[in-house]
Amino acid sequence: MQIKSAEFILSSCSNEKCPRTSCPEYAFIGRSNVGKSSLINMLVDKKNLAKTSSTPGKTQMINHFFINEGWYIADLPGYGYAKASKDQRSKWDKVSRGYLHKRQNLLTTFVLVDSRLVPQQIDIDFMEWMGEKEIPFIVVFTKTDKLNHSEISQNIEHYKTIMKDFWEELPRFIMTSAENKAGKEEILDFIEKTNKEYEEFKK
Repeated sequence: MQIKSAEFILSSCSNEKCPRTSCPEYAFIGRSNVGKSSLINMLVDKKNLAKTSSTPGKTQMINHFFINEGWYIADLPGYGYAKASKDQRSKWDKVSRGYLHKRQNLLTTFVLVDSRLVPQQIDIDFMEWMGEKEIPFIVVFTKTDKLNHSEISQNIEHYKTIMKDFWEELPRFIMTSAENKAGKEEILDFIEKTNKEYEEFKK
């Protein structure tokens, strides 16, 4: 898929205030500072479409971007930002989970995890919640350019070992890097295929 246009549309504080549309939509979420905004900018070839920051917790609302005048990216607040107050973290979490559970045109959620880290319980718990709510998702490992192949493989196998205790079938895994654009084609090819299936379903 070639990205021809990418436009910021709206920041929303709840699912009810998100754009009213039946266009296919894809959400991106992960722990604070996982590289979510950088990954979105890499996918759409726009350096500053999603606002990046060295300070975790930059995304505090649901940000919608309209891509190729046909589908949406929803950039969700990151979870697990320790320096925010407990009430603030709870508010961000409620916004994201409310959107994920209720958004009818949401086709897939990309759950981002830092490839450099051993499995984090907060990520495992979030993915278990997604499974319980039957919300389709793909696990996206970020910052893979920071590791060698064996280190990446080791961390992924660790995730698989833990998740096999709870999952009959593991979700799809995609390796990405905003620096060298690894995973870009795989994600965009998936979105293109899913968009076509969605259009066929609507007929």
